[in-house]
Amino acid sequence: MTTIEQIAAAVLYDDSLATRSLVQEFLRSKPVLADIPAPVTDDRNLLVVVAALLELFSLRTQQPAPEWTQQVGPVEEPLYLLRSATHMRRLRDLCRDAAPEPLRRRHLYAPPDYLAFA
Repeated sequence: MTTIEQIAAAVLYDDSLATRSLVQEFLRSKPVLADIPAPVTDDRNLLVVVAALLELFSLRTQQPAPEWTQQVGPVEEPLYLLRSATHMRRLRDLCRDAAPEPLRRRHLYAPPDYLAFA
């Protein structure tokens, strides 16, 4: 079974194909998002991405997010979740200005439809 930590790791490794596949598998299992515990990790970026993804999936599936995600702040350095945003100014601006709220408030930037297929 796919875990939210595996999805976050794929996001951080910029593996968009694996990310899409893992997200589809994860959501097909119809997880109760509010019951997912915080990951046990020393990797701050992983924790932030997990929290942001859970809140994003919560919005899109109309479920409550786990309460612990509210305590997770932003990454230290802004992180663009699409590699091409680093060298395409318009895409970078779109990601920064229109990223889904759970991502944007944690300084994670992606297009407004990021993982919307899920």
